[in-house]
Amino acid sequence: MRHTIGKVSRRGILKAGATLAGGIVAGMPLSQAIWAAEGKVLKASWINPTTFDPGFYSLNHETDVMSCIYSKLTRYKTGSEWGWELEAAEKMEQVDPTHIRFHLKKGITFTGGYGEMTARDVKFSFERVIKHNSWTKADWGSLDHVDIEDDYTGVIVLKTPFVPLWMISLPFGVGHIVSEDAVIKATKDGGTFGTKPPAFSGPYVLADWKPNQYVVLTRNTEWSGPRPGFDEIRLLSIGDDKAAERAYQAGDVDFSEISLDSLFKNNPPADTKVEEYPSLNYSYIGMNVDHPKLKDINVRKAIQWAINVPQILDAAYSGQAAPSTGIIPRGIVGHRDKGLVPPEGDLAKAKEFMKKAGVSDLTLTVDCLNDSTSSTIAQTVQAQLSQIGISLEINSQDSGSFWTLGKESEGERWKDLQLLLVPVVWLPDPYYAASVYVQAQVGVWNWERFRSERYDQLAAEAPMIDDPNARAKLYHEMQDLMEDSGAYRFLTHAGTAIAYRTTRMQIATTPDGFPLYRDFKPV
Repeated sequence: MRHTIGKVSRRGILKAGATLAGGIVAGMPLSQAIWAAEGKVLKASWINPTTFDPGFYSLNHETDVMSCIYSKLTRYKTGSEWGWELEAAEKMEQVDPTHIRFHLKKGITFTGGYGEMTARDVKFSFERVIKHNSWTKADWGSLDHVDIEDDYTGVIVLKTPFVPLWMISLPFGVGHIVSEDAVIKATKDGGTFGTKPPAFSGPYVLADWKPNQYVVLTRNTEWSGPRPGFDEIRLLSIGDDKAAERAYQAGDVDFSEISLDSLFKNNPPADTKVEEYPSLNYSYIGMNVDHPKLKDINVRKAIQWAINVPQILDAAYSGQAAPSTGIIPRGIVGHRDKGLVPPEGDLAKAKEFMKKAGVSDLTLTVDCLNDSTSSTIAQTVQAQLSQIGISLEINSQDSGSFWTLGKESEGERWKDLQLLLVPVVWLPDPYYAASVYVQAQVGVWNWERFRSERYDQLAAEAPMIDDPNARAKLYHEMQDLMEDSGAYRFLTHAGTAIAYRTTRMQIATTPDGFPLYRDFKPV
């Protein structure tokens, strides 16, 4: 799912609404202009959300807030190894390949007088994603329904085995549990409530939100679980990594993602620790195979071979990122050791493909986010394609505009798409990445409009396979099919770098550096 970072890019999707970037409002530091008092307050850079509804989330970072204000049966473990642990469930039991029984902890309550969380709320939360045909329904894979056994016990029933349930469905976005009564009252039919949550069940509540500026979370007085470390969490919408670094230096935030080539790495501010993580972030160049200028596979392959990935990474990341071999990063089942097109490409081959296409001069467009990294990548590709007679025009857009480009539900702009520079963030199971490119996702998240019956067949089979080596073979072939279509030029999975003030906090992250704010502790 294209979140980014939403990078569907941690770096890329940070919305560039950034008069905040310099941390100045009416001549005052932002932290002083908005908040005067400082208690146990966690301040971090963030992105502007599109929703607080877990059943309809769009960006991975929206779950930063959701994991604080709602509860899930399970959650990701902190630390350097991917895994999950119990949260709202006191027990999870795999009865057989298509049935998972859960037992809820007692005493988890919803705010607003909506009472204790029950298995009925779990059933409602999971099934509404399918019932309302949410764009997140792929996260639930083969979910059929949830049976209720008693107030605290239920059984998740799958149509077919779905291995990714444990690392995608339950511990991430669609796994959050909302109050059936509250949502029905707010929406009548149980559909999306957007940015107005009707009830909370986590250690925090949403206290304030100003679009493109900030989100404020405060303690939930009805929370009966372990007391969270901070009284408030303040998340500031900041334009990109460089802007976030300036905000950090100004004291507006105490935790932030920073650029891989940040000066902080060699010369950090006082009391600052910089850490780098292997990332699930991913960037690639996609091509709309339905556009008249790109229907000829020879044109697409010419573009693939003309793009020199190491040159791009030197320009955009100062050489601090490695070329990717496909959609699946190292360390995740299905990672390929090498792709079909070498990272350096080959100009001579690119020109041969242009000759086969019978094209000598061609003008194309590339759409990208307007952050500094995306702009650098686009400009480098522009220079590279000029060497084979392609003139590339760059369309830079803010995230609100960019992340609707290929959606047919958002209008006709998808018809004009040609090249795309896409930054996304995956989850720790190959299904999450691979599910984007099936034919059913054309016009939803499959903006390249790539179609392959064989790919769809493999995508359906792979999630049912327990053996990681057997699964990997299928994902290897799927990535071969994508690359052989000419519609994709894989760039990098980069890495994630963060900075935080050691005098203010002890952090908690997943293995890719994704913050788990409810587990942060003050010093």
